[in-house]
Amino acid sequence: MDATDQKILNTLMADSRISQKELAARVGLSAPAVAERVRRLEEGGIIRGFTIDINPEALGYPLQAIVRVRPLPGKLHIVEQIIQEIPEFGECDKVTGEDCFVARLYVRSVSDLDNLLERIVDKAETNTSIVKAKPVERRMPPFQLS
Repeated sequence: MDATDQKILNTLMADSRISQKELAARVGLSAPAVAERVRRLEEGGIIRGFTIDINPEALGYPLQAIVRVRPLPGKLHIVEQIIQEIPEFGECDKVTGEDCFVARLYVRSVSDLDNLLERIVDKAETNTSIVKAKPVERRMPPFQLS
């Protein structure tokens, strides 16, 4: 990956709907050259897809909670399956340490949060924090130029 690839990625991260023509103009290449570079970044697994950013609040989910989950002995796979089946779990990481999972839930109310967690309370211990603010939005790690 070179500096031009980095410019392409930064531009696409800011606006993945940009046209190939506009992207080419911003990075100083022809549209076919940019298309080829984007194709190589996709084939190399650097670009996994083009997506949208949806605001959960606009869909009626004003609260986010971070939940650390520690399954009871022998319940790891059952808890993991339940987490995968509950759509309010927006993301979940399997982690090392005392807890096995760290998850982000999108909920309409604290009562809804309680109801969701009731589905795993007999299979896991949980520790929940309500998100007050997001001082760092999701971002990618720094690029390493080759």
